[in-house]
Amino acid sequence: MAEFLLTSTAVVDGGTIPRRYTLRRRGSLAAAVVVGTTRRDRFAGAGPGRSGRARGRFIHWLAWDMTPDITGLGEGEAAPLEGRNDFGTVGYRGPCPPGGHGRHRYRFRLHAVAGDLGLAPGAGVRELERAVAAKVVAVAELVGTYQR
Repeated sequence: MAEFLLTSTAVVDGGTIPRRYTLRRRGSLAAAVVVGTTRRDRFAGAGPGRSGRARGRFIHWLAWDMTPDITGLGEGEAAPLEGRNDFGTVGYRGPCPPGGHGRHRYRFRLHAVAGDLGLAPGAGVRELERAVAAKVVAVAELVGTYQR
């Protein structure tokens, strides 16, 4: 399998997420035409999100259609196509756990996929997961923690 990494200029895998950061990916996968990114707070305890997923999984960002020439997104940059997060909006919403709830762990997962996902802007996590499932070529992951 080809090298496929997800790195950050500010987050060390397993380390604390600062308020401001950018993510980068390294590796060129010929089959990676589209990339879907899901960001999850696995310790969110407010019940099921708007995506309808199980308690404990809160989607902060869904993004796809990032071709291999897109090696990173800087602060404030949008992905080519973005989906509906559990805040009920389209686009990125960063870590914001309730005060006094301790550290929350955030998993940044990047899926390299072969072919077009065929998703419309604003698609939800279930649609993205179904579209990605049969086309995954490689997965890269970065985990960080954040506390208010």
